[in-house]
Amino acid sequence: MPILPRRLAMSSAAVFTIVLALASCTADATPPASGDPAGTSLVIGVADEPASLDPVLGYAPLGAAQIFDGLVEHQAAGTLRPVLATALPQPSSDGRSWTVDLRDDVSFTDGSALDAAAVVATYRRVLEPGAPLRDRFWMLGAVTAVDQDTVRFDLKQACAYFPDLLVLGIRAGTPDAPVGTGPYKVADWQRGKRLVLTANKAYFGTRPAITTVTVEFLPDDEVRAQRMRDGKLDGVGLPARLAAPFAAIDGLTVVEHSSADLRAVTFSDRGPTADPAVRLALNLAVDRQAVIGSALAGEGTPVSLPMPPALAEFTEPGARIDYDLVRAQFLLDAAGWVLGSDGVRAKGPTRASFTIGYPVADVVSRDLVAAFAAAAKRIGIAVTARPTALTEPLVDPRLIAFGDPFDPDPALYPVLHPAGGDLAKALDAERATTDPAQRAVAFRALQRAYQAAPTMAVLVAPRHSYVMRQNWNGYQPVVDATGTDHTWGAWWNLSSWTPR
Repeated sequence: MPILPRRLAMSSAAVFTIVLALASCTADATPPASGDPAGTSLVIGVADEPASLDPVLGYAPLGAAQIFDGLVEHQAAGTLRPVLATALPQPSSDGRSWTVDLRDDVSFTDGSALDAAAVVATYRRVLEPGAPLRDRFWMLGAVTAVDQDTVRFDLKQACAYFPDLLVLGIRAGTPDAPVGTGPYKVADWQRGKRLVLTANKAYFGTRPAITTVTVEFLPDDEVRAQRMRDGKLDGVGLPARLAAPFAAIDGLTVVEHSSADLRAVTFSDRGPTADPAVRLALNLAVDRQAVIGSALAGEGTPVSLPMPPALAEFTEPGARIDYDLVRAQFLLDAAGWVLGSDGVRAKGPTRASFTIGYPVADVVSRDLVAAFAAAAKRIGIAVTARPTALTEPLVDPRLIAFGDPFDPDPALYPVLHPAGGDLAKALDAERATTDPAQRAVAFRALQRAYQAAPTMAVLVAPRHSYVMRQNWNGYQPVVDATGTDHTWGAWWNLSSWTPR
């Protein structure tokens, strides 16, 4: 069975540059935020707090959960390596069955042994009706224990990226008190405030040199930046504009990660954005390079199609929606959207105005919506920004983030397939094959169809900025996904860091 080739998550030159920059710093290490002079404790600040620590409920979807291990895990270069498995999973000749042999020296932190029954129990919960990850595991038909140390996954149809999904953490315990096999275990979780992890002394792998990790949940970007300035954090993810000044402070470094994190404005099927002419005109009106300068402090990549540049093997060369104000205005004129005396267009009783929701306290989202609104105004469309709390119902149009650093399907299918037509046809075609070349053909057809009739306005792929105290070795860059939690990005391999 053809297997999708693994990709480099970051060019070797980029990795060398960042590692060299960190290694060349000669400033004396400043005391960590914990006050621990030995550097065995570390405090990081993140924007997103998980609703649950249960992997089956969506915790750490890319693996790297620290308190759980998967059968395999992603590496910085985009490859997989076995963790709870003795070797990488092996497919049957038709790709419809995958067999995994388990290590026999692993225990959960409650003392119970890892066996096939624990793995089967985890994955069967994924398949339960209403399970949050059921759509992500759309291809999985059944999971069975062949014997105590062997598990077989039977698929409804072959899937090229199925091994990537086996990073799912295996847990014992209950959803409210999950127990893992990872290098850390939960010592304390004060919801809305912090999560404290301590080293698992019985870990089967190399035990962490950093024995205590405190994760502070700080959704407000400005608050996280101030905590870092006050010396209360050892590391933090920040918008580029807030991160940049820290590069001038001795003992701190700022690093940038490329990302598969696409930011886009969705369109509603009601009101002005239901009109295909308005949708295309709004895409044409956005000068994405200028947006990067105004909203991302220059740290990002202009993207107009829903394919992350990080997944270069699936990108359609030359396909994009270029900035073209003249064409945007022509399309609106031809579609009957007449410019009014107030500078806003209308078509009959429908005024060309709408509101965009975005996450409250998210500086990047705020600035992206402001830049989009300014672009829309230039072609006679009025856009109002609406900060939205996480507890509020989703609104359309809204600013969304989507993207997967390992394969396009998990992110694109739920976003684009509901639109039907050629987009759905292309996504169905890529799922019907495991051949890398045929999947690339399908994804490129999707991009061409989207270019002609966009269903949203893709704006940029931001680079993710991190500020870190230079007290530890072991940091490795990866291609980021969406979100800024503590299980990926700069912190994905935290358990292997060592004090300087």
